[in-house]
Amino acid sequence: MDESGSYPPIEPSNFDLIVVGTGLPESILAAAASAAGKSVLHLDPNPSYGSHYASFPLHEFVSYIQSQSSSEPSIPQPDTASGFTRLPLTTRALYSFIEITSYSSEPLEQSRKFNIDLSGPRVLLCADAMINLILKSEVNQYMEFKSIDGSFFYDGEGNLENVPDSRSAIFKDRKLSFTEKTQLMEFFKLVQGHFEAAAAAYGGERKSISEEDLESPFVEFLSKMGLSSKLKSIILYEIAMADYDQENRDVCKSVLKTKDGIDRLALYHSSIGRFPNAPGAMIYPIYGQGELPQAFCRGAAVKGCIYVLRMPVNSLLMDKATGNYKGVRLASEQELYSHKLILASSFVFHLPPPHSSPGAQQNVYCDFGSKNTTEKLARSVCITKHSLKLDKANCLAFFPPRSLFPEQVTAIHVLQLSSNVAVCPSGMFLTYLSAICEDDVQGKKLLHAAINALFSIPVSGSSENDNSAEKQSETRDAKPALLWSVLYTQELSKFQDVLGNIISASMPDASPYYHDLLGATEKIFEELYSGEVFFPKTASSEGAVEELED
Repeated sequence: MDESGSYPPIEPSNFDLIVVGTGLPESILAAAASAAGKSVLHLDPNPSYGSHYASFPLHEFVSYIQSQSSSEPSIPQPDTASGFTRLPLTTRALYSFIEITSYSSEPLEQSRKFNIDLSGPRVLLCADAMINLILKSEVNQYMEFKSIDGSFFYDGEGNLENVPDSRSAIFKDRKLSFTEKTQLMEFFKLVQGHFEAAAAAYGGERKSISEEDLESPFVEFLSKMGLSSKLKSIILYEIAMADYDQENRDVCKSVLKTKDGIDRLALYHSSIGRFPNAPGAMIYPIYGQGELPQAFCRGAAVKGCIYVLRMPVNSLLMDKATGNYKGVRLASEQELYSHKLILASSFVFHLPPPHSSPGAQQNVYCDFGSKNTTEKLARSVCITKHSLKLDKANCLAFFPPRSLFPEQVTAIHVLQLSSNVAVCPSGMFLTYLSAICEDDVQGKKLLHAAINALFSIPVSGSSENDNSAEKQSETRDAKPALLWSVLYTQELSKFQDVLGNIISASMPDASPYYHDLLGATEKIFEELYSGEVFFPKTASSEGAVEELED
């Protein structure tokens, strides 16, 4: 059967930019290029927006990660029969080690009431550059947010304790000694004074951190300030979001400098209370993180970007003489042309080396050359009927390195969400966990340890499993009973310039925030369109910021 007739032709056939995949980086770049007056075509072989940044109902979530976890496909030889060399385009596996456990039929029976993030756990800091971009680009009109109720850390003794991240939180914290409260207050004052001194046009007597200290490891600076081990852990892993054990240089793959740590503290503190209806530092989009790429796609469409879903791209068109990219060939057999191309990170093609024999090929993965290929990200989604903290519906939590077992070298991030952000049925809670790992085995060990610390695991095969969560409510201090869970490992990849005018987008990173991802995305835009403004300000966008902050 000829499938080409089922796809309507796309007009025009020439564009400044073609984007394949509607993940968040791709959607932001499409919206930015459209705002800069470029002609943009945005394609996605999937029936919905978001790619690896999407939110799905429970059944669709499982189907998606399973469909993206198959073995590496065999790619046919390039086709040189036409006026171009056609390089076949296909996808590679980005998820592995999928482990699904069900202790109750209830979540699956209400599958359509879930909106599960592929990129969770993830929240937005109120003062983060991503929030500023959402307001500047005016895509906030397509989204709603709700405040995260609190932030907690695992104390290594089975308890989730409050993160004392503000003056009032420090004074209210009953777990901190008087000395620790004084130390933490003095440290926060030092950080505030440092930025005030840097911003002032005159000298004055404000305290400032020396350049030597700013270039030193943050953990050493905290020790120099006389902070206790507990306070150092809170600042390093719960507020500054360090991934690796900063105390152990032998296993730490990413040492956090004082300069970067201080910047992260300042960002966190400026986020607290920025918006009147969000008293904390963090917010979450109602209906899930998948709303973000959709919002930027809607903004791009207003600026003239053309969208076509359910449209596979079969091959890239390369100039036979120069080997340069010229366009794409769709499943409809239509050929479209553009100056530049952005591909989602899952796409793979074979590139023949220059002046090679016809049979010689070179595997070119879109994240080829990434410096982060040895690391992976272990993720988990858990469903319960009770909250981790009885008085908190939506909260963030952290397991610092070595809090679960001595060999734990990375922090574990946890995000619990409730039905009041429309991501799960009423009376249920959705909890995300993630941790950087070397391989599937290490990732499984990390997340299983965290899950066992947070939840009560029903006895497998028990006929009373469906009622165990109900019985738990009789005991106030009992851990939430697990109804359903999935563990899987995600590949990590960064932006990659493959062939000069072909850019591979990045996968969701390990951060629970968006600032690193957005910084990389803006850098790619500057490389694509040097001299163009990344989302120029408008009078209405400036008014939106002032209105929300009042």
